[in-house]
Amino acid sequence: MTENLSTHQAEEDQRNEAILIYLNGEIVPKERAVVSVYDSGFMLGDGVWEGLRLYNGTWAFIDEHLDRLFEAAKTIDLDIGMDRDQVKQAVLDTQHANNMMSDAHARLMVTRGVKTRPFQHPSLSQRGPTFAIIMEHSCPNLPRPIRLATVPHLRGLPMTQDPKLNSHSKLNCILACIAAEKAGADEGLMLDVNGFVNTTNACNFFIVRKNSVWTSTGDYCMNGITRQKVIDLCRANDIPVFERNYSLVDTYGADEAFLTGTFGAQTPVGDIDGREIGDGEMGPVTKRIRALYKDLIAQECA
Repeated sequence: MTENLSTHQAEEDQRNEAILIYLNGEIVPKERAVVSVYDSGFMLGDGVWEGLRLYNGTWAFIDEHLDRLFEAAKTIDLDIGMDRDQVKQAVLDTQHANNMMSDAHARLMVTRGVKTRPFQHPSLSQRGPTFAIIMEHSCPNLPRPIRLATVPHLRGLPMTQDPKLNSHSKLNCILACIAAEKAGADEGLMLDVNGFVNTTNACNFFIVRKNSVWTSTGDYCMNGITRQKVIDLCRANDIPVFERNYSLVDTYGADEAFLTGTFGAQTPVGDIDGREIGDGEMGPVTKRIRALYKDLIAQECA
């Protein structure tokens, strides 16, 4: 069995040993970027996050990412304590402090802050919020297509924990990833509450059948910005695309499959539950979508 991979597989970069991190208004060395054990994010996963990708000196689709961050914060009744322009400036300040121009990834994290006592109630978070930006040099390095295994962990209903919410509480997805690795795969393929194929533990999921692109209805999936860009590109370039319910039968018989996410853009899938998808390599439709997305990034980040 070959070594497990991740959709966030990146080349080793020694510059990351000396990165500077934004924490509550300061930009500090990574060894000083620490939070209290009483922080609500550490203690309870009470917070939201957002991922950004830097190309040619520009953070791709940053306004849409900030829309999602502020929407998530409002959903959990969390005051970020900064407006959009201030958050954007914090990203730019951290980028410049690290002298980054391209092939970088940022993770913005906001928690409800430090609690007065180690219990659940939000009112105990009286020193906050905590706002951090981790920024790393990262160039994707995927030597082969990803292997998936279907896992028992579901993308759940909105009244439990809405999958559209980028919450710090990721245990369900972590358990899905563990289950997949125990089965000899790289990541877990998660179904929705009705048994239809939905996402992986980390990314949104697409298949290609007879030159048509299929993805889930979106009812139970992550509110993916890259996912939507792929759908929009297909529609603009006469590639048939369907947001629909489909099963593992449809998936195993697909000609191609790929994942979407901010870090990896479009990641090919070669194997699902021991069944080879197509010829096990990146297919022609996925290659075309990748090229269209690369062109889109070039326009966005010119």
